[in-house]
Amino acid sequence: MALMLVSVVVFYTICSLSDKFAISVAKLNGDQLSFLMAASTALFMLPCIPFVDFSVSLCWQSAAAVIALAVNKILEFKMSAIIYTELSAFELKAWLGVTLFMSYAADIYMGAKASAFCLAFIAVTVIGLVFIAKAGNKKKINYRHIVLALIVYLIDRFMYGITIKASESYISSTAALFFGLIVMALVLLPFVKPVKLAKENPKGFWVVTLTKIPNVAGLLLENAIIARSLTSGSFIAPMTLCALFIIALIRKEESSRLGLAGSIISVVGIVGFQLAAV
Repeated sequence: MALMLVSVVVFYTICSLSDKFAISVAKLNGDQLSFLMAASTALFMLPCIPFVDFSVSLCWQSAAAVIALAVNKILEFKMSAIIYTELSAFELKAWLGVTLFMSYAADIYMGAKASAFCLAFIAVTVIGLVFIAKAGNKKKINYRHIVLALIVYLIDRFMYGITIKASESYISSTAALFFGLIVMALVLLPFVKPVKLAKENPKGFWVVTLTKIPNVAGLLLENAIIARSLTSGSFIAPMTLCALFIIALIRKEESSRLGLAGSIISVVGIVGFQLAAV
């Protein structure tokens, strides 16, 4: 499990840096980025299909799972665009600490054994995330402007794992995600002209497209982790946050002792939870 988590974090860190480039340098808008993510990820998933579980039952539950995942991904991008008007990427990922408690409660409801040590390490991780968020807070946040979007975003992130777990008897996670991404791309296609985009912004187009190769590996591994534990799946975002912070330190970008302390505390919490859950 630990190796799978680390691998996912490496793949998602690459994609996070790519997305940052797409928005800040290549100037892609939300619809363009979302379409390229969905279409290219689905395309690169095709060679993997013969080697993974791609079972599908022809029933309404399978169709519901596909639609739910498509809506989930669209909401994730739409809500994050609103939230980023007030919060930084670090602060938003810190808020995802809430989903750690939600996922752990769901795991217990589904039969996992409750552990005071696991709960304590989740709390340690969240404290570390709060420190990182505080370190990156350069302005007063007006939560009234984003509270609804933030609530929807957190529920949406939590429901991704729930949808994967709830539908596994009818459709494999890989199949549900593959068809969900295709639905998402088709929904966004009228708002994006991919051929024109490739000609006018080739660097942004190809950087985003090609970095979805590691994204495919990350998504497949993430679904495998969620199948074992919703809580472990929820740790992926905090681990990616720590990785991005470490990269910022290596690049000698502006940082603070509070942010460094938060990263160390988060890593202690994440490693401690994995050891306690064994």
